[in-house]
Amino acid sequence: MTPPVVVVGAGPTGAAAAIALGQRGVECLVLDRWDDVYPQPRAVHLDDEVARLLARLGVAEQFGAISRPGEGLRLVTPTLRVLAELPRGGVSPVHGYPRASMFDQPDLERVMRERLGVLPSVELRPGQEVTGVEQVGRGRVRVRHRDRATGVERSVDAAVVLGCDGAHSIVRDAIGARMQDLGFSQRWLVVDVDTSVDLGHWGGVHQVCDGRRAATYMQIGATRHRWEVQLREGETADRFATLDALAPLLAPWFDDVPLERLTLLRSAEYTFRAAVADRWRSGRVLLLGDAAHLTPPFIGQGLGAGLRDAANAAWKVAGVLDGSLAEDALDSYQEERAPHARAMVRLAQAVGVVMTGGGRAGDVLRRAGVPLLLRAPGLRRRTSDATTPPLRGTRLVTRDRTDRLAGSLCPDLLGDGTRYDAVVGPGWTLVTTEPPAPSALADLAARGVVVLDATSRPALAAWLRDGAAVAALVRPDRVVLASGRQVPPVVAPATALLAPLPLEVTA
Repeated sequence: MTPPVVVVGAGPTGAAAAIALGQRGVECLVLDRWDDVYPQPRAVHLDDEVARLLARLGVAEQFGAISRPGEGLRLVTPTLRVLAELPRGGVSPVHGYPRASMFDQPDLERVMRERLGVLPSVELRPGQEVTGVEQVGRGRVRVRHRDRATGVERSVDAAVVLGCDGAHSIVRDAIGARMQDLGFSQRWLVVDVDTSVDLGHWGGVHQVCDGRRAATYMQIGATRHRWEVQLREGETADRFATLDALAPLLAPWFDDVPLERLTLLRSAEYTFRAAVADRWRSGRVLLLGDAAHLTPPFIGQGLGAGLRDAANAAWKVAGVLDGSLAEDALDSYQEERAPHARAMVRLAQAVGVVMTGGGRAGDVLRRAGVPLLLRAPGLRRRTSDATTPPLRGTRLVTRDRTDRLAGSLCPDLLGDGTRYDAVVGPGWTLVTTEPPAPSALADLAARGVVVLDATSRPALAAWLRDGAAVAALVRPDRVVLASGRQVPPVVAPATALLAPLPLEVTA
């Protein structure tokens, strides 16, 4: 198999990109250095927007079976006294998925690998360590890889390479990109425990605000629990390798539960960093996920950012390969995702400092100030709403500042019992309350753009109305390219950007 696309890395980001390409019929080869799912849990949280993305990849039911809804975030003292609560429970009225979902990353990776296995245009080749990536001609990239079991070295040429190979990305090195350190680095101990005992805690994330020993606790499964504890100078994970050694750190959470009722799954050290790559693309090579950005875990958006990268890049790559989009559509990938990811990294960094910084003085300020701060009008809503900021002003998002919907996600729930993602399919859509002219309809049909009448779908009509628009042009990743009070200006970008589909030849 000589595929148009090679995906380096089969973690959630790489798997998501490959699935999205496979759903569009694009052949791709996924190379991963591990023989099986990487066994250590890492990410544990997704929001409703990312749950919707997983549903578009065809794994909604499977993800629901391995996840549990979260209730939000509580800021607590070291004695677990509640300073403030930011609720995130329930189901989003916009996307129709839990506002917060807790899960174990290896379980998610198994679900996504199973999905890869049923797509005929995708091949997953595990146990392959990529040793080099180079662009050897116009539109041709060579990937060298070595079988870790046999030592056999091979190479494969592709039209596009997606580097989803994590924080120590060889693809990033190959294109000469460098991580820009944003000035945040903390050493934390990550502890996973399994127990059938009900520990009796609230069902959301608990953030211990303590300048001397910050910590986080959450239940991520029916019997799985996660603690993250900030390490002090001179401490290492080796010091906390057993439950007996961990007991002084975790005692407030265990209450009177005997240690023999608990099973320690792992106790490992991680360094939480904030960094963004200076380049996300070189020619036909793109960086996604941790290869492009590293996010501290304080707002639970690290893995979600990688899945958003995959959603943004996959349809553009597919469009360039099938000729419906010009090559420069790939320029918009970094233009859109880098500022977006940087904003989320900065937010996570700021939240981490506010929750954990300042030593004893910071603790005094938090105890007095956090409850008062969250009473400010509108602040509680903004801090408990995980909606990501809209994309602004790129080749594929209007630069008109009066356009209220451009760059944001369209809703999934339509108000008539149906979902947008099920009704329109994977391509472009013109959502409108006014019918386009016959000539515009012909132009849109020639480019495969679906026209969706919003007049009989209350939630969709209300969304347009709230955005001061009668029509919106929605991209395959559900981001609005443009909206407006008149239909022709909204149709115009579709006819300018998209090449007509080839005519089918009939006998």
